[in-house]
Amino acid sequence: EEVFVGSIDQGTTSTRFIIYDRFAKPIGSHQVEFTQFYPQYGWVEHDPMEILESVRLCIAKAIDKATAEGHNVDSGLKAIGLTNQRETAVIWSKSTGLPLYNAVVWMDIRTSSICRKLEQELSGGRNHFVEACGLPISTYFSALKVMWLLENVDSVKEAVEKEDALFGTIDSWLIWNMTGGKNSGVHVTDVSNASRTMLMNLKTLDWDESILKTLGIPEKILPRIVSNAEIIGNISRGWPIHGIPIAGCLGDQHAAMSTYGTGAFILLNTGEEIVRSNHGLLSTVAYKLGPGAPANYALEGSIAIAGAAVQWLRDGLGIIKTAGEIEELALKVDSSGGVYFVPAFNGLFAPRWRDDARGVCVGITRFTNKSHVARAVLESMCFQVRDVLESMHKDAGEEGESRNDKGEFVLRVDGGATVNNLLMQIQADILGSPVVRPSDIETTALGAAYAAGLAVGIWSETEVFGSGEKGGEKPTVFWPFIDEEVRKKKVESWCKAVERSLDLADLAL
Repeated sequence: EEVFVGSIDQGTTSTRFIIYDRFAKPIGSHQVEFTQFYPQYGWVEHDPMEILESVRLCIAKAIDKATAEGHNVDSGLKAIGLTNQRETAVIWSKSTGLPLYNAVVWMDIRTSSICRKLEQELSGGRNHFVEACGLPISTYFSALKVMWLLENVDSVKEAVEKEDALFGTIDSWLIWNMTGGKNSGVHVTDVSNASRTMLMNLKTLDWDESILKTLGIPEKILPRIVSNAEIIGNISRGWPIHGIPIAGCLGDQHAAMSTYGTGAFILLNTGEEIVRSNHGLLSTVAYKLGPGAPANYALEGSIAIAGAAVQWLRDGLGIIKTAGEIEELALKVDSSGGVYFVPAFNGLFAPRWRDDARGVCVGITRFTNKSHVARAVLESMCFQVRDVLESMHKDAGEEGESRNDKGEFVLRVDGGATVNNLLMQIQADILGSPVVRPSDIETTALGAAYAAGLAVGIWSETEVFGSGEKGGEKPTVFWPFIDEEVRKKKVESWCKAVERSLDLADLAL
């Protein structure tokens, strides 16, 4: 009998649906980009209804493709997993099922004045809630976005007063709609997404009453918190796959652990222990694979802008026509010609946490051309990853680090941007360590499929964690070529450029 698991991967700029067979091999997929809204300086929004429709379309098209290849998906599909962009906040009406405002995206910085105010008023300043939730006060997290919506959007205020408002990150919005919506949809989130709201207590894995009280967020609008691998509810009629259980849900970075996408995110699993960072990293939930399973925690380094800088070259400047063209353009030169690019479009995340930073491009001369700029953009991703890995090493030592047969540190990567061979080579050079890219780079979607498959008994934990490379295909390894002296000089220059990007938030009139 053919057995399949579907995975919804709802990211920051695109949605995809991938169908996996019993051996975790993808047999059908479909992906669509959706609209990014930038209504004001520093604001980023999505239309929740467009996201919902993008999911519906991807499911239908992926099933059509797999069926055309001769797979009997209709009878073989056993479960759906979901992975999503984290922190992005949606508030909608329970009675109409419609959003009360656009989704406020994780990289949006409209809440910086709320952050400043809280930092000044609360005794612990920026780290006031770190002990409870593992996160500093930052524009990045959902709680501040909810505060902004409560303060600034009348329809949200009214709906909260009438007890008609529901809040959720994108996972909650999708699950509620897919399990019935206003006709008794299931209102839940999972521990990994909840751990990014700034409202969940890391130890109890429940909403933290004192944080809610301090921030004035009513608990009744919040979803119930569930584990990453359990049957949440069945998909309702009106969807291409009704009756199938949604059985896995993880925030996108937790499904993969080191991802180069719109942003870049690296998680180091610290086991069942919560490790506190002294070097600008976040303590977060890695996963909890079942209602009775223990929670695994992680240290995370979050980088706001990685692939998004490439999209900016494409959409903002028109230097390239497709994201894939950046590699060819950057290969026309053998270095960035002394140009350094700091993509602090919405401030800097880990390890600096400076929302007053703005993007800078330094070292420009008459010699500089667009190839140098393209290369500097790729290098900026790699320098940021190096900064995060250094902080991890300071916080956790060699614990949990991946090493090869020679005992060298190895960075294992995934995500859409890793198809770029030049990016991977630059990353190896800047780290001075090998970089390993799996044959299937979409491990985020696979992680969600695994969680769902675990919940319905298709795979065991041994199969999932001992899985290595699927289908026997060997990973690609990128070895560092530049010498230590050059590497050191480049890192010093990068740090200089980062210094230049700070304290620039008030430039916009």
